[in-house]
Amino acid sequence: MSFTRREVYPPDHPVLVIGLEGWIDPGFAAQNALDALLTQISTRTFAVFNGDDLIDHRARRPRTRIRSGVRGRVLYSAPRLRVGVDLLGRGIALLVGPEPDYRWKSFADEVADLAVELGSPMVIGLGAFPAPVPHTRPVTLSSTASSAELAERVGFREGAIDVPAGIADVIGKICSERGIPSVGIWARVPHYVGAMPYAPATLALVEGLTALSDLVFDFGELRDKASRATAEIDALIAQSDDHTEMVRQLEEQYEAGIDDFDGDSDDDEPIEDADLPTGDQLIEELERYLRGETDQ
Repeated sequence: MSFTRREVYPPDHPVLVIGLEGWIDPGFAAQNALDALLTQISTRTFAVFNGDDLIDHRARRPRTRIRSGVRGRVLYSAPRLRVGVDLLGRGIALLVGPEPDYRWKSFADEVADLAVELGSPMVIGLGAFPAPVPHTRPVTLSSTASSAELAERVGFREGAIDVPAGIADVIGKICSERGIPSVGIWARVPHYVGAMPYAPATLALVEGLTALSDLVFDFGELRDKASRATAEIDALIAQSDDHTEMVRQLEEQYEAGIDDFDGDSDDDEPIEDADLPTGDQLIEELERYLRGETDQ
């Protein structure tokens, strides 16, 4: 066993939400979704996994604070399972921390053991991926689910594609084999805003989570952030004819329903990533805009 259990009484039948750091997360959508959940509820650590078994500490070095030349304690990062309840007292368990570098199968087995022990009715992973979609349209979700019924509830892209697996899908697969339904919720984030926090994608993830799980949270502040983010990007895009044209083309592609996974369509050619401004370019321009340093 590679985890240490804490003396904490968990809630009854908590929904298990997976939000481990370390894989693609454009717009910081999944990480900010976890942060939004954690600010809504009080949680306690139920289990801590052994970071020495799971984490490459050269890639994710431990932290230490030095005060007046004196070194304090060394803090190591490791996955941990936190438990709490939503605003109506329904149970939730959150798997947070770094995605393991090693021992994926045994780690996923142990997480599944904990899910069975807790009586989790469902396992939900949160994630995001960059896509050539416009920020002017609602963020759409795609699923990696254990059943067609769950995939239908979230949404999906037609056809088949081989993609690298995240740890949430590995855990979800094992949990589904043990009788616990599992689904990964993936937000499609506009390619050109992937380097900056993108609140609309975060909002889409938490709304998808609550729709699936019946958990209740207050996301009024997050909705305000999403509205402000869209308005700020609108103002930035309007300053450039090239960016305005790019968004117009993305809107046409979006309305035509062109599948950006494979690009197969009889309609206009999908916009390629090479034709889009990079996230770094746009975030630099957005920062200039917010400072009032627009070109005359």
